[in-house]
Amino acid sequence: MNIPTEQLQELQAVARILHNVLIDYPSEQSVNYFVKHNLAQQWPNFHDEHTANTADCDQGKLLLQKYLTNWHADKITDLKLDYGQLYFGPGEPKAMPWGSVYLGEQGILNDDSTIALMDFYKQQGVSFELKHQQPVDHIALFYAVIDQLIEMMLTAVADNEDSNDTQRTLCILLQQHLLTWSGRCHELAQQHAQTDFFRAIAMLAADFEQALANTLKVIPVTQRLFR
Repeated sequence: MNIPTEQLQELQAVARILHNVLIDYPSEQSVNYFVKHNLAQQWPNFHDEHTANTADCDQGKLLLQKYLTNWHADKITDLKLDYGQLYFGPGEPKAMPWGSVYLGEQGILNDDSTIALMDFYKQQGVSFELKHQQPVDHIALFYAVIDQLIEMMLTAVADNEDSNDTQRTLCILLQQHLLTWSGRCHELAQQHAQTDFFRAIAMLAADFEQALANTLKVIPVTQRLFR
């Protein structure tokens, strides 16, 4: 499947942003960077008439633009609190970012689905250098792997080489390991977000995943969810 280079670059850029936004607490520096570079205006428009998440994309960009336009540094505490209650704690996060809590009946970390993902990564030679230890099925780490795989695809295109094996790895990652549960995570984040920033990010992440699935013609495996 030949995917235009520009489209791959846009998908990679968004995967990288989502990884950085969701892996750790926000900082003044990171939000200032988004303001300076007009993140909402520069966000790619992936959808066409066949994409189901048009509303998510448009509303997400509007909410993000509104938040960044009205940003000032004294909002950082509220933004950090919102990240914590959604994705980190204390207490049980409202939109837990680990796949196993959705896919396992016990709702615990590092359950069978995490072990299956670890086995898949081992087979594909995927590894991480983590600032903080996390179960590998943290949603932000999926975006890091997507970033890596798209980089490999771009390199193959530049070198006039075949990227079919990398595309196949990405398809399996989406079909069997991420899209089985991530939509529920984004849904919960939209419901419980206290700031337009994280509500927008949840909408845009859902749109990004749908766009990536459409591009690669991936239909997720249906899994029972326990959350």
